[in-house]
Amino acid sequence: MSFTDSSEAPIYAGLVKEHGDVPAEVRRVAEETMREADRAIDFSDIRRSAAYR
Repeated sequence: MSFTDSSEAPIYAGLVKEHGDVPAEVRRVAEETMREADRAIDFSDIRRSAAYR
């Protein structure tokens, strides 16, 4: 569903117009946070160095 199609969901379209596409922004921030968390807890270098012992 496109938020610009006010015939399908006029209330949602109005809210998006007033406040922006909050669900899309939350999704973007969540994906960015997941990427940062993956980098922060990446133990692949530790596993590699232990394998060479």
